[in-house]
Amino acid sequence: MVASGTGLRTEYPFVLPRGFVDEHGTVHREGVMRLATARDEIGTQTDPRVRQNPAYLTVLLLERTLVRLGTLPEVDALVVECLFASDLAFLQDLYRRVNQLGHTELDVTCPSCGHGYAVELAGGGPGEP
Repeated sequence: MVASGTGLRTEYPFVLPRGFVDEHGTVHREGVMRLATARDEIGTQTDPRVRQNPAYLTVLLLERTLVRLGTLPEVDALVVECLFASDLAFLQDLYRRVNQLGHTELDVTCPSCGHGYAVELAGGGPGEP
């Protein structure tokens, strides 16, 4: 999604490495994360679950900023809690790249030829979700 007239990208599609498996066995891998707002960042700091366990901040931030995950009707804290560790790490990195660094590109080097190039981490390129 692009904000009207500004060219600001506010939503980032992604594909999870493994995917969330719901109670019916359906795997949900494709999703969308939006930019975090100040309210998202500040509001989660005062949540009692974060005060009890500061690591829970990640769960709440992802719950607020994940717009969609597969065909799930909503992404709540329980969904985030039940993600595989590799998917949680992927989303934490995406959140950091989108909200702190302002991009979703990752610099990589070809192991065969040593040539460096950028890869779009969040997807959204031609032919991608």
